[in-house]
Amino acid sequence: MNFGNRQRRLSDLLGQVIWPMLVIVGLSAGANAAIAATPGVFNVRQYGAMGDGRTLDTVAINEAVEACAAAGGGQVLLPPGIYLSGTVHLKHNVTLFLDAGATLVGSKNLEHYQNFTPPAGTPESRWTRWHRALILGDGAENITIAGQGVIDGNKVFDPKGEEKMRGPHTILLGICRNITIRDVSIKDSANYAIMLEFCQQVEVRNVKITGGWDGVHFRGWPGRPCRDVSILGCQFYTGDDAIAGRYWENVLISDCIVNSSCNGIRLIGPATHLIIRDCLFYGPGVHPHRSSNRRNMLSGIILQPGSWDATEGSLDDVLISDITMKNMASPLTIWLKPGNTGGRITVSRVTATGVYRAACSVESWAETPFTTVVFRDVNIEFDGGGTLEQARRPVKQPGVDARPLPAWGFYARNVKNLRFEDLRLSCAKVDLRPVLICDGVERLKLDSFKFSRPAGALEALVLNDVAHVQLRDTDIPTVVSRIVELKLIAADSAGRFIAGRPYSVSVTVENGGQQGLSQIELVAAGQKVTRWVLLRPNEKKEVVLKGLTAPGAGTYQVRAGNLSRSLIVKEPQ
Repeated sequence: MNFGNRQRRLSDLLGQVIWPMLVIVGLSAGANAAIAATPGVFNVRQYGAMGDGRTLDTVAINEAVEACAAAGGGQVLLPPGIYLSGTVHLKHNVTLFLDAGATLVGSKNLEHYQNFTPPAGTPESRWTRWHRALILGDGAENITIAGQGVIDGNKVFDPKGEEKMRGPHTILLGICRNITIRDVSIKDSANYAIMLEFCQQVEVRNVKITGGWDGVHFRGWPGRPCRDVSILGCQFYTGDDAIAGRYWENVLISDCIVNSSCNGIRLIGPATHLIIRDCLFYGPGVHPHRSSNRRNMLSGIILQPGSWDATEGSLDDVLISDITMKNMASPLTIWLKPGNTGGRITVSRVTATGVYRAACSVESWAETPFTTVVFRDVNIEFDGGGTLEQARRPVKQPGVDARPLPAWGFYARNVKNLRFEDLRLSCAKVDLRPVLICDGVERLKLDSFKFSRPAGALEALVLNDVAHVQLRDTDIPTVVSRIVELKLIAADSAGRFIAGRPYSVSVTVENGGQQGLSQIELVAAGQKVTRWVLLRPNEKKEVVLKGLTAPGAGTYQVRAGNLSRSLIVKEPQ
């Protein structure tokens, strides 16, 4: 081959190799230009963000947000990279989009964070420092945080923060409307991963939250609840409560996986129209509780208006259904404190295993009872192991977490209508406490109520001040027993009954040849007390009726069955 042919051959080879490369480079450059030029897309790189994990990109990101908002809205794009930042301020009509491979990381410098200011007069307005955040929205509408990227709270501890350690929230949106948070992952929040205050029309979908304190925490205040909030298809692996807050209206929590080293869902104030469905709750926590380093999970669902501080309002129209739980202190805990009222609560199709601390409970310590509470198609296995000593302990007002009770299955207090339909309760270990204790229930329905009862148990059911009992499809018939002994018990050490002071009455009942539930009615100085007791065949049992108060000085009759005793009341000295 001569020199001319070799030159032409080399030229052809260069054309085959170099020109396609130039075309690819040109296409790539064109694509980058297209990103920068795409209407409505504001690439933070075009505003100076480095995305190298070392340079502080706060100014560049916020300039992109400002430009996007000034243009009437659009998308602020974080392409792949690590963006170190202080507070990012979201604006109207802005979507903050984290591309796959993009990570927004909170700065360790606490001076790089700003805060939301709650309205004056709200309980939250006392804590200005507590409202700082990595991503902050204040009065914004039509905002979205989305993408396959990661938001890293970076465990920014603050020695002046709550518990002398909590830093900024990862996302805080205050007085915002029409919010979407979807597809992103949030990790290692310095406080809550998502905090919503006085917000409306919120959808949190397909978000994964790991570590940190609360996952999604949203709260309103009297007359201004967080309204129309949906949490759908999310995964929670949190060190504190997965979902929490107060003053909710129209809330849907569905299709979530909930793992926590605290509570799954904790409501600390009123809520109306609340649906929790199709969720899996399990412990122990994958990530430790930040404050104590423990990992055990507490309640799966705990609804406790007024238990943290005073709240006013109703817990009503609550539906909990199609729930699976495993390894937690208590599956369902529902309390009312003064200032709150309770309407209708319905729990359907719940299965729980490995319940290690407390019975399910529905308790009103408020001025009024729950109206209607229904448990339907519920199957729970408790660890058990309770003793006779534990069965005799009095029930005290609850604190802030589920506590051991003198019943192993259910405890109910101050409920108008309580219905158990198709319940199956069992213990892994022998438990000598009653399966059910009711204090102050107007109407109780036990329909296919199945439970295990060890031979040495003190009582299977304890029904104090329960006016009406309806039984259906149960092994517990009603029977008529005889009152064979009646004794008055004074609280005074000298055996005197003093006006205005408590006293008790001991009633001994004797059953016939059939096991069943028997009613004891006591009329004492104008006070009527009803107690139902489960008796074995031919059993004689003493039942002590407490909570009576002596009237003014005088002589009164106390009657139970065919027996009566004279109650002589003296004035206090």
